Amino acid sequence: MWTNWARTATATPASIARPGSLGEIAETVTDSARAGRRVKVMGSGHSFTSIASADQATAVDLSGWTGIESADRDSGLVTVRGGTTIKQLNAALDRLGLAMTNLGDIDAQTISGAISTGTHGTGAKLGGIATQVTALELVLADGAVVRCSADEHPELFHAGRVGLGALGVIASVTLRCEPAFALVADERPEPLEQVLEQLDDLITGHDHMEFYWFPYGRKALVKRNNRLPLDAPTRPLSPARRYFEYTVMENVALQATCSLGKTVPKLVKPLNRLASTVLSPRNYSDASHRVFVTSRNVRFVESEYAVPRESLADVLHELRALVPTLADPVMLPVEIRVAAADDIWLSTAYQRDSAYFAIHQYLGLPYRDYFAGFEKIVAQVGGRPHWGKMHSLDSTVLRERYPHFDDFRRVRADVDPGRLFTNAYLDQVLGSS
Repeated sequence: MWTNWARTATATPASIARPGSLGEIAETVTDSARAGRRVKVMGSGHSFTSIASADQATAVDLSGWTGIESADRDSGLVTVRGGTTIKQLNAALDRLGLAMTNLGDIDAQTISGAISTGTHGTGAKLGGIATQVTALELVLADGAVVRCSADEHPELFHAGRVGLGALGVIASVTLRCEPAFALVADERPEPLEQVLEQLDDLITGHDHMEFYWFPYGRKALVKRNNRLPLDAPTRPLSPARRYFEYTVMENVALQATCSLGKTVPKLVKPLNRLASTVLSPRNYSDASHRVFVTSRNVRFVESEYAVPRESLADVLHELRALVPTLADPVMLPVEIRVAAADDIWLSTAYQRDSAYFAIHQYLGLPYRDYFAGFEKIVAQVGGRPHWGKMHSLDSTVLRERYPHFDDFRRVRADVDPGRLFTNAYLDQVLGSS
């Protein structure tokens, strides 16, 4: 039995393959095809949807296919195997004096899973992780190993950078990295109304900016991260302070608070208000990946949509009006980030600067009305769901929101005519025909 991190998806694979070479990956694919079994790469299970579900299929575990294959420090081009987690990649790049340009706040995903679902960080001038990809090596349904880039098989490259796992097994990813850099982090609670008044300056005035809105509180936690010169000294949090802030406060204390709210639902609102007031300011600097990434041990369910950046304030206004009408209170905050437009066919930021709203509920608390109401709000501005987060949209609606939706389906039909790599989730979002 396979279960994802959030326990929102389960599957019983027909078999599990653990290939340790490119040849073994291709053999797994062709053997499964001959046996009439579909194939899905398991990844790390950090998607909230069932995008990686291998129910009654061959589940491919790439944990034995990891590491950097090649790295050129001058160009910054690094080729990494598909099963490598972001955490492993960050450590390996650090040893080489290199770094990813931008990251999300979770590092447990594999690099192939992160780009396939459109994982992103925040930054008005920066795109998602997939925008850092310069080439892919895919094992297709017939076992062929194909390299694609802007110059080689360009349509497969446009589709494959955010490919949903629908085109083949990503054997390796070539990324354009850069010299290792440090970030100065400024994290502090501020009145929400003040944040909204300064919104444009916050978005454009910092390399990376995000904020967390606590539904029943008056304050938001604002995080500003800016680059330091390459030769500037850093001021990391002490081990004791880091442990207290991120392990004790953001995990142990949050877990206790959420558990209490789950046991006594009438306490959820006051506990949420309390959470927005007890946060302490933090100002430190450290290697970029140690600032981008935070530990998340409290389990929750999540939905996230990308909306046009100019719609940010309006969507938040509607969301603030929605929450008080819900029969069941919301325990966890809303995370709001931004990203630059890109040219990737199924990227949530395709051809538009975007704002991302990620809404959460503690695992075990009611969430369906909250998520449904949120979907109605973002639908008014053409919201696009994160492929790895919970949503209800199908291919009929998604075709309207992605100009290259049918181009993606055409490329998919070319490389996987028998739908070897499909599952129920992909049938929902891409259509079963």
